[in-house]
Amino acid sequence: MKDFKGKIVFISGGASGAGLGQAKVFGREGMKVAIGDVREDALENAKKELIAFGIPEKDILAIKVDLTNRKDYTACADKIEEVFGGPPHLLIQTAGVNSFGPVEASTFDDYDWVMGVDLNHVVNGLVIFVPRMIKAYAHKTEFWVAATSSGGAWMISPTCAPYDAAKAAVNSLMYAYNQALEPYGGGATVLCPANINSNIGNAEKFRPANLKHTGYHVSEGTMATLRSIHATGIDPVELGEILKEGIENGRVIVLPDHHPENWPQQLRSYSIQEEALCLTAAERKAAAEKQAEERRKMFEEMMKNAPKDGSAPAPRPMWGTPEGGEVFGKAREDLDWVDPANRFEKK
Repeated sequence: MKDFKGKIVFISGGASGAGLGQAKVFGREGMKVAIGDVREDALENAKKELIAFGIPEKDILAIKVDLTNRKDYTACADKIEEVFGGPPHLLIQTAGVNSFGPVEASTFDDYDWVMGVDLNHVVNGLVIFVPRMIKAYAHKTEFWVAATSSGGAWMISPTCAPYDAAKAAVNSLMYAYNQALEPYGGGATVLCPANINSNIGNAEKFRPANLKHTGYHVSEGTMATLRSIHATGIDPVELGEILKEGIENGRVIVLPDHHPENWPQQLRSYSIQEEALCLTAAERKAAAEKQAEERRKMFEEMMKNAPKDGSAPAPRPMWGTPEGGEVFGKAREDLDWVDPANRFEKK
């Protein structure tokens, strides 16, 4: 897809972070921009930012929508057609949440919340929008679907399992839809960034009340730590430009080059191909220890580069925490079946 001007884009999670960066990039290309988000105040702020970025107000549609609710999401699709005269030519599903903790501590609520937003909302959007897009645009004009996945889709992490599983599934879906849409004149792209300067570190604040039962240790301190890490991530507008280039060139997968030195190792170390090598238990243990050390070094670098001007908590080296922060990725202290080394302990 190369011609964006005058066409329609819908971006889920478009009120902040990567989604807002994408809205700015494709709006600057002359597209009519619809953004969907569950946070009404964030939508209002995003609309102001888009106007300040130079996108005409008449070309902006901000919709409050629960993307995990199919009736709500269908109403969102109807609204886009009502206001802009048709379904989106470009669908980008970027909304995402995450939480960290030992996989053996995970609850049904942890899975339902993380996978509900990160995977099921993508499924919902594809099932709701793709038939409309095919009917409206097949063999007439270019159209495309895209999703923001993560470097986590390529990793094996016992403290981020629901998120990584969801993102791996999103990658598979985009590969499948790319093949399926090609005969109609469409295609699909999946974006896999390693770290984004976004608000995902605050995701727990927006976890629905009916899904609050978590096995993870979550606090204002853990969110402060995550904010400090994410503050070192790639700029959302820069990431949006990378996605645009990928779509223009028909790439199915887009790996941003924010930390290019990490990608070859990640793809080599965390690929499922490693399991296909029939490693022995000892070899798997050694590989896991090596991977853990690589993750430690990666996050050390992120923390070292975190802003020190008040825009994020000042970092400490090596898995230490910023002032006011706490180590994340631990289980609740009361879960007696979890290894004590993986449980949070009050200092």
